[in-house]
Amino acid sequence: MEQSAWSEISALVAAAPYPVEVLPADPQRAGACLAALEITSRSWLGAVVANSGGLVIDHGWLRVLGGGHDGLPDVAAEIAQGVGRLIVAFDVMGGQFAWLQAEPAVRPTVHYFGPEDLAWQDLELGYGDWLEAMLAGALAGFYEGLRWPGWEAEVANVAVDQGISSWPPPWTREGKDLSAVSRKPIPLAELVSAHQDAARQLGFL
Repeated sequence: MEQSAWSEISALVAAAPYPVEVLPADPQRAGACLAALEITSRSWLGAVVANSGGLVIDHGWLRVLGGGHDGLPDVAAEIAQGVGRLIVAFDVMGGQFAWLQAEPAVRPTVHYFGPEDLAWQDLELGYGDWLEAMLAGALAGFYEGLRWPGWEAEVANVAVDQGISSWPPPWTREGKDLSAVSRKPIPLAELVSAHQDAARQLGFL
């Protein structure tokens, strides 16, 4: 039974409409991560942690966190202290996906913080349903407004610990057209922090 969740995920990876790279797992690191999260590999999140260093989806656009890999943190390392928010993925534009319980007695759902509006949005999907959607082709529609002609080759050349910074930024009126802005790779942690700082300064967080 412990392998059942990963077998389902593996089948989705194999059938995905875009490239998906399964980063190799470090068993010792994965075990420590599972223990810290107090989950087992029977769950979808646990299966990703136990069997991969992370999933790199759609030419590197989405980086789903697993047991950790060079340049990519493990899920336990990304626990947001004090807010009950577990970061489970980053995208190349500095967006974040978090699994959290919005209200007591309500099942946790995945929320998205996007660089185009600097706000957390409840996707109303559990972790398994969200990951299934991401692997099954949902990225194309989800990110329609954040892509530009030729993005595939540009993103594929960005390391997993980097993101693409654009100027003007996507949350400004001038920065909405990503094909007309200045873009460059910078450390992903720096990009995520910049979006968070902008959201706080603008009163969104």
